Amino acid sequence: MIFQRALRREMASAAGASFTVLFSISVTWTLIGVLGKAAGGKAASSDVIALIAFAVLNYLPTLVILTSFISVLMVVTRTYRDSEMVVWFASGLSLTRWIGPVLTFGLPLVLITAGLSFVATPWAKQKSLEYVERFEKREDLQKVSPGQFKESASANRIFFVEGVAGKTAVVQNVFVNTVDEHGTAVIVAREGVVNNGPKGERYLVLKNGRRYQGTPGQSDFQTMEFDSYSMRVTQQTQDLDADRDAVALPTMELLQKTDPVSRAELLWRMAQPLTCLVLILLAVPLGFVNPRAGSSANLIIALLVFFSYNNFVKLVEASVKQGKDSFALSWWPLHLLALLTVVGLFAWRLNLNHRYHPMALVAAYKRSRNKKD
Repeated sequence: MIFQRALRREMASAAGASFTVLFSISVTWTLIGVLGKAAGGKAASSDVIALIAFAVLNYLPTLVILTSFISVLMVVTRTYRDSEMVVWFASGLSLTRWIGPVLTFGLPLVLITAGLSFVATPWAKQKSLEYVERFEKREDLQKVSPGQFKESASANRIFFVEGVAGKTAVVQNVFVNTVDEHGTAVIVAREGVVNNGPKGERYLVLKNGRRYQGTPGQSDFQTMEFDSYSMRVTQQTQDLDADRDAVALPTMELLQKTDPVSRAELLWRMAQPLTCLVLILLAVPLGFVNPRAGSSANLIIALLVFFSYNNFVKLVEASVKQGKDSFALSWWPLHLLALLTVVGLFAWRLNLNHRYHPMALVAAYKRSRNKKD
């Protein structure tokens, strides 16, 4: 019991260190991506913090899975490296005795992964889509940031605003380029503001400016000065709940849908906790290392196993999404094969001294070669 408590504390310590590193990397990567979108005018600068939080929440199931796998693997590898496993086996204890403390440590992480996958991640994706859609459906001038060119929602206007007058809605030094059936028109004004019409329509009112119509040097080129010039601003209805993606649907709604896209998303959510459970068990036999050799190879193999497993799940999900395979026959074979691999590795480690074990056969072959020489 004392050894098991010490083992769980060590795994918890390794999990805390691993999660801190992985979480820091994911936050930094997300921050770069979201700031790039905000700088490119694809997201509002006021929504950056919320978008980062939602994106990190989407990564959490993967981070928890990788953290649990690495932490168990690091502890098992350390016991081999420090020759504690020699004492363990000399005391008549089997490698299977590790399953109990490992599951005691790992099952809460499996439940956390399930909660994130089935509840938290869909909510975060839904809120993230709402923020992005809300920004896309704002009026043209409201989306313009000072010092940036911005295309209108109807794709026939380009706006440029040099600055904003304090905390008001008035913008200064406005440039508008419009392309329509009459040709190209360029408008420059000292200031502009969005006003509401009598029926709720919105107009961009420009003041103290000039309007240029046509091609300079041609006979139809026109120019005029104005004190006030109004143009209709495109406004879209904000129906944020229409056509939500399957990734943002709550799990209970997803269970009621039978289309391939929804079935594929449900398969992915189910795969997260199953993957976490299988990898935790796989880390026990995979953690074997020669005490006289380095332990970095195990970590490299663990990362390859993790990404391979994750990619295979993605392949199965894509197959279901394309309608090539059914959900009922696709969600379990990969995890069953992985679980059989775990059983096989345990059998490999438990029967190292068996005369027909591959390593014993290799050693016997080497001895026979040495005798011949």
